[in-house]
Amino acid sequence: MTIVMQSAVQVIVDTLTDPAMLLAAFAGGAFGASLGALPAFCFTGFAVIAGEASNLALDALGDSNAITSEVIAASGITGNVAFGAVFGPHISFAGGAAAAAYAAKKGYMDFGFDYHEAKNIPAALGTKPDVLAVGGLFGIFGLVITTLSANFAAPWDPIAIGVVLSAVAHRLVFGYDLIGDVRGGGILDMSPFEREEMRPAASDAGAMTDGGETKQRLATEPWLPHQYEWANVAMIGLVTGILGGFIALTTGSPFLGFGISAATLTFLNLGVERIPVTHHMTLPASTAALAYTAGAEELGTIAIVIAAIFGISGALTGEVVQRVFYAHADTHFDPPAAAIVVNTFFIAVLAMVGVFPSSSWVPVPL
Repeated sequence: MTIVMQSAVQVIVDTLTDPAMLLAAFAGGAFGASLGALPAFCFTGFAVIAGEASNLALDALGDSNAITSEVIAASGITGNVAFGAVFGPHISFAGGAAAAAYAAKKGYMDFGFDYHEAKNIPAALGTKPDVLAVGGLFGIFGLVITTLSANFAAPWDPIAIGVVLSAVAHRLVFGYDLIGDVRGGGILDMSPFEREEMRPAASDAGAMTDGGETKQRLATEPWLPHQYEWANVAMIGLVTGILGGFIALTTGSPFLGFGISAATLTFLNLGVERIPVTHHMTLPASTAALAYTAGAEELGTIAIVIAAIFGISGALTGEVVQRVFYAHADTHFDPPAAAIVVNTFFIAVLAMVGVFPSSSWVPVPL
């Protein structure tokens, strides 16, 4: 245990004292801010698809190690681009979300967004130096958190925890409430939105600018107005969970379903209504299916059922998180990232107690 701990600490020190890595993380966070957090994440999805297609092609050509989790994490398009300094969500997406929080606080954003402008993650923030610098610094912060989590084998997705803690950090650093003022019948109650109730105009953050005009804000602001009702959320979780499990079991990739889900958000970013957000459903589902089969890629009914359960769990966990940390607050707090943390933790625990023969790619403490 001591040797393992010393090795982990050395890897952390090497990473966090590597000027090239720190510069790359800064640039990735700044680039994510310039594009906007959501557009940057869409490119994460495309890069994952490209990386996993490359790994599958290598596997088809006879490289038996082409799609192992170690290779995916260490090299290639998936590891270095999609989950690395260029489009890693802990760097580019988290940096973009933090930059939006900062830009809104400084009064730079006035795009007519329906909610507080600090939640406007589809918006590209351009080239303003201080905004990009904030994105870059939070890119480095995301790298630090993810490196610590991965090398100490914390039992959850190290990238997702980086996104979550970065959101907590940007709220604290820029003076936003962590949860916000709860209205209605409780923290999980979305009925004020359904009744179109408004916040008191004189309250803190009760009003916002909209194209130069001031208007009141909704009392509660659902993360996705078309995807918040419990039954609907559970149903899309069931469907995408099955598909995520099927993709994983037939390709051996725990990440391809996630990449497809992330890429579909391009349409949401372009304004297509009712596009569901599903990457927090497909990733736990894919991972759980492979953890249950211990990487044997057996397309069995039980594995698909387990994937469906984790798809539903990811969906409902994300909905709880949005009601607690998004709906009443002023900045973006990513429900999918939090749901992925929770559900990969479930997978790690099931592996540690012997219910699953492996945890797939999810770290487990030695």
